[in-house]
Amino acid sequence: MARRMKYLCALLVLSSSSCLAQDCSALSNDPICKDESPENIELSVSDDVNLLQQDVKMKARAVGKLSTDGTVEATAKKATADGGFGIPMSLVLGSCLALFFMGKNAETLKEGSAIVAEFVGTFALVFTVGCCVITGSAVWNATAIASVLMVMVYATGPISGGHLNPAVTLSLAMCGKFDWDKVPVYCAAQIVAGIAAGSCYCSLFSPNSANVAPVEPYTWTHAFFVEAIYTFMLCFVVNNCAASKRNNEAGDGNQFFGLAIGFVIVAGGYAAGGVSGAAFNPAVALGLDFSSSSQGIGWSFAWVAFEVLGAAVAAAAFRLVRPEDYSDEDIKAYTPTLTVKLASEFLGVFMLVLTVGLNIATGSAATAWSAAAALMCMIYSLGDVSGAHFNPAVTVAVFLRGKCTAAELGSYIPVQLLAGVAAGVITGFFHEAGPTKDVAHFLQPGAGHSVLAAGIAEAVYTFVLCYVVLSTATVAKPASQLTKQNFYFALAIGSCVTAGGFASGAVSGGELNPAVSTGLAVASSIYSPAESAIVGSTIGNLVQLGAWELLGGALAALVFTVTHPTEVGRPATWLAPLVAEFVGV
Repeated sequence: MARRMKYLCALLVLSSSSCLAQDCSALSNDPICKDESPENIELSVSDDVNLLQQDVKMKARAVGKLSTDGTVEATAKKATADGGFGIPMSLVLGSCLALFFMGKNAETLKEGSAIVAEFVGTFALVFTVGCCVITGSAVWNATAIASVLMVMVYATGPISGGHLNPAVTLSLAMCGKFDWDKVPVYCAAQIVAGIAAGSCYCSLFSPNSANVAPVEPYTWTHAFFVEAIYTFMLCFVVNNCAASKRNNEAGDGNQFFGLAIGFVIVAGGYAAGGVSGAAFNPAVALGLDFSSSSQGIGWSFAWVAFEVLGAAVAAAAFRLVRPEDYSDEDIKAYTPTLTVKLASEFLGVFMLVLTVGLNIATGSAATAWSAAAALMCMIYSLGDVSGAHFNPAVTVAVFLRGKCTAAELGSYIPVQLLAGVAAGVITGFFHEAGPTKDVAHFLQPGAGHSVLAAGIAEAVYTFVLCYVVLSTATVAKPASQLTKQNFYFALAIGSCVTAGGFASGAVSGGELNPAVSTGLAVASSIYSPAESAIVGSTIGNLVQLGAWELLGGALAALVFTVTHPTEVGRPATWLAPLVAEFVGV
């Protein structure tokens, strides 16, 4: 044991000099962190590096002095003082982890494949984050990171469960879905992988690195909220899609879990990237922070605390909406109570409207894409709880189609609107403190368009959204389909928001949802720049656009009865395929 300790100490001394760091804030908006001229670069020189969101910037400092051939000239002492601690920390922690396994029995060593899977998956995730921060594109960074998370969840899920995140591991354990005895070694492997990945991309792109800190002009309180709420969303989606009984019946598990988990990063990355950097993962936060230690280490520990809080709240919310997982009742005969359904609707609408609001408040160019991802993830999570309407227009359409009771209609809509109001209040405060505080975000027609034109655009794309909901989520499964699971419904529904949001955004704002319209109206009432003027009035625009959206939902139900006559108890006719082709084209 003494020889092992000497070896560890030697590793720490020999590798204490790591990559010199020039910080690029997490999720960079600039395609490439600018290379400085190799001549006469001073230590305090600053370079603006945009973040994920438009017009949000942080200063990056050039550390060290570059020679004419681009190499870093620094003494060993200077390198030790300014360099990152990623490599020595990962080596020490990795060695400790190896010694831990060496002391375990053979039965435990058989579980090593799961630990290796967690290490590999987390390493790939954090390495991708670092590369995107330093050399990526603001438009695609969050999507790239979401994609690597998705594929690694699918790749490692059968081996280790595909946690790849200490917050996820903790949340699953709090839900009773993961053995507490395995939590320490899972978290250790994930954190070591994160720090090792941070050191690798730091060495690759030296002297550039990624730092962890609140993004100006936001403060730590704003960063605390978004890290906690989107880590909550990530863990909540994992718990519901990958661990709930009814989403994963014996012999009939779903295949959408990786898609839903990965695309939480699309939702939260664009919404929160300009506030906190959008880590949502202690392994990411620690990996980025340790690799840029020349700028100080500390914020990552706060980020970890925020993320663990989000994981705990996700576990509590899971127990609220999934009581059947903790009872002996046959899940095939289980029907959620109205209270559980209302909790489901509130959570889904709140996350959707908050995501829309934060994208707008931070100046994101990908609001529709981010909102679509949020909707898709929450539908996959809660579709078998409340039907995951998350939209009063959808509730009206489902009621007219005969798949929603009058009691649900009368209670769903008020709860959906209340969730929109709650998210709108929070959005207003972020708008006031954010980079677009001098820009008004009223609920009104786009420049050069009338309220009538905006209303028609809202009606058309709300019709599309509601018609797709009815056609994919309320129809009987084909007899030839061997599984009861419908793998595409939420992807199809979310894609309607991508299509309608980008297509009609310049005309009407592309809300397609009275709850979203309500949230944005409340947000602009909480804060709007002085001297800003609205076209019409907030209440008038809300009533008119909301009415058009409800009309779109009603029309969708009417057309559905024509194109799907057998679903409503009527015989098939020659008219159905013709109308379906007309609507589709």
